[in-house]
Amino acid sequence: MGENNDQDREEIYSERVRAGKRTYFFDVKTTRGGDYYLTITESKRKPKDDGFAYEKHKIFLYKEDFNKFVDAMNKTVEHVKTELLPDVDFAEFDRKYEEQSENSETKTEEVASEGSSDLKWD
Repeated sequence: MGENNDQDREEIYSERVRAGKRTYFFDVKTTRGGDYYLTITESKRKPKDDGFAYEKHKIFLYKEDFNKFVDAMNKTVEHVKTELLPDVDFAEFDRKYEEQSENSETKTEEVASEGSSDLKWD
């Protein structure tokens, strides 16, 4: 049998997180048996020849490991916030993210409203 390739699996749900030169994708897919699993993909844009290439790293996470994974992630993040970086205002990152999201939504709405009457389909 071939290598473990999830490209032919139906994508049920997806979230994207942009983080500088990296983008993280959280995708829910189905197994052949009708079960669900999560893929977490880190995609990093790198210059290549006369253009760009994307370096990708992927983690497959199955339902029996969801709780353990989330628990370990939360504990690790909390340790960094409280023990290693107690003076950092992490709420400031949330405010910046919310502002970026609002600006992005506003720009999308402006573009949609400006160009909606000019759309032509062939």
